[in-house]
Amino acid sequence: MNIPNRLILITATATFALGQLHSVTAADSPPNVPRFSISYMDKTVAPGADFYRYACGTWLKDNPVPADKSRWGGFGELQERNWYLLHQILDESAADKTAPAKSVVREVGDFYAAAMDTNRLEQLGFQPLEPAFAQIAALQSTTEMFQLLAELHGRTVRSTFSAGVSADAKNSAVNAFEMGQGGLGLPDREYYLADSFADKLKEYGKHIAKMLTLAGATPESAAADAKTIVSLETALAKASKSRTDMRDPIANYHKFTVAELGGKYPDLALKQYLTASGLGEMPDLIIGQPEFFAALDQLVKERPLGEWKTYLRWNVLRSAAPFLHAAAERESFAFYGTVLSGQPAQEPRWQRAAKVVDGRLGEALGQLFVTRHFPPAARVRMTELIGNLKEVFQDRLKKVDWMTEETRAKALAKFDRFTQKIGHPAQFRDYTSIEIRPDDYLGNVQRASRFETKRELAQVGKPVDKTEWHMTPPTVNAYFNPSQNEIVFPAGILQPPFFDVEMDDAVNYGAIGVVIGHEITHGYDDEGRKFDAEGNLKEWWTEADAKAFESRAQKVVEQYSAYEALPGLFVNGRLTLGENLADLGGTSIAYEALQRALTKDPAKRKAIDGFTPEQRFFLSLSQLWRTQWRTAELRNRITTDPHSPGQFRAVGPHVNMAEFYEAFGIKEGDAMWRKPELRAKVW
Repeated sequence: MNIPNRLILITATATFALGQLHSVTAADSPPNVPRFSISYMDKTVAPGADFYRYACGTWLKDNPVPADKSRWGGFGELQERNWYLLHQILDESAADKTAPAKSVVREVGDFYAAAMDTNRLEQLGFQPLEPAFAQIAALQSTTEMFQLLAELHGRTVRSTFSAGVSADAKNSAVNAFEMGQGGLGLPDREYYLADSFADKLKEYGKHIAKMLTLAGATPESAAADAKTIVSLETALAKASKSRTDMRDPIANYHKFTVAELGGKYPDLALKQYLTASGLGEMPDLIIGQPEFFAALDQLVKERPLGEWKTYLRWNVLRSAAPFLHAAAERESFAFYGTVLSGQPAQEPRWQRAAKVVDGRLGEALGQLFVTRHFPPAARVRMTELIGNLKEVFQDRLKKVDWMTEETRAKALAKFDRFTQKIGHPAQFRDYTSIEIRPDDYLGNVQRASRFETKRELAQVGKPVDKTEWHMTPPTVNAYFNPSQNEIVFPAGILQPPFFDVEMDDAVNYGAIGVVIGHEITHGYDDEGRKFDAEGNLKEWWTEADAKAFESRAQKVVEQYSAYEALPGLFVNGRLTLGENLADLGGTSIAYEALQRALTKDPAKRKAIDGFTPEQRFFLSLSQLWRTQWRTAELRNRITTDPHSPGQFRAVGPHVNMAEFYEAFGIKEGDAMWRKPELRAKVW
């Protein structure tokens, strides 16, 4: 995963419904360890006919998407196991009445207890929203509206535009404040503009009206307000860039002095917004999409204040619904879970609550998780594997034949500055300043959000903290940070099927080895390559080298654009280019690293379960991406996700490598065969 240069303050909220307390007991069975297995294979399918089915066919037959999920695969199986482990920690923490006040156990336990106290939530109903509704009703001007927006953004209400703090893309040593497009209640601008999503937009209007009615509006006024909200959001969508256009870091970086904002956007009270955010003395900021704010400026001038108040009220209600009583959160799930993702049932309440605790007190919960479930030996082995992969990639940079010496020297200089983080932060975040109450779920969410907003805003104009993590320790994922030129692997992913101490090198290099290589390659993908050794957005390639790279990358665009996810719906090869390049690079260098390991220890070059190390490498990688989808969720992901669906990641890199064809005897004429002239090789 490639973490973009900017980090948005306003985070997405999960969707919840009424549930009952369910403690983990000795009778509960932990989910199976989802490790590599030849039992997942369907050997009735020839590897040259459909390698994905060959590697994963039996698993696909035996593992439909669970009712409370929108997709299912190796990632999901490991996540389920992690949530089981976290469930134990949370139940024990909530039950521990001896833990000192402000201790990690008490903070985590009280937050979880509040989430599980459904009786309290029923008693409160919509009462927790009344102060915000009153603030909105009292607005007399758009200037006051922008001042209130600063407060709403700070307590996890996503509205009007996005705002955040991250390393300045062109001065990576210092944190900058950035504003960008946003304000949509649907996943993407295409949901408002594309005919293929017209049914979803219609359902969205119905959902808004239902929620407003639940909150006390008459059916007639709710229907009218829903039309106003959809109209406003559609205007914001028209002003927004596409996901593909948002991937260009140069085109989405525009620095302005704060003094310039009034002349550029006269009807947006951005100076007042910044002052209310505590940034009144800030000299400059970054605006990612100036054209969006120009359109917003026009909208604020044209649309009456009453329409904006209706829109803000909806934003407050939409953002809070997952943390309220049953009727509100059920309706929220009915739309965002079922209509948009096709998910028929909700996850158990304990799991939904655990996700919120992880999202708001992630390093506190993570501290308890790694104490129990992250052995020191895992860090040692990961450090060794990363070293092996880095050695291969560095050799590639030295030898790649399409790069000139001028650019090569700078590429190697960048690689010399490359760093990694493994497992968890050396120092966990201190959350003791947050008031966590066992009877105030939404309040806990809002206070934790304000804490995080305040923490980030305090960093504006100050040196970047290079020890900071942007994923929590239990997370099943990894990322590359271009501004810090680093790869990061949380403890949560360092388990089977990604990292398995019980498996042979071939399986591990085909899984975590590829993940490591994937994150390394992100530093040199179509976005990452635009950041220099210092992590600054800068053109350091010669024009000839840039063209040579782009011509090779174009083969990857064309390859993935030909993959049909649903009838008539193809992968967006341009949107997914960075991740596809990382998959290709990661697979190639992990394969070479495996070959070096086998050469170093020839005794390991032996067949296991009837498969050579080379075959087990490719099988391991394909099984890593085994995935089942609900149709609505797959359509959503094709539109919004920069990653290709798992079924294509499971074979996309393979067909560009001669070693794959040799390992399984695949020849021209087989369905899996890709002509040599079409195969992509970048790194």
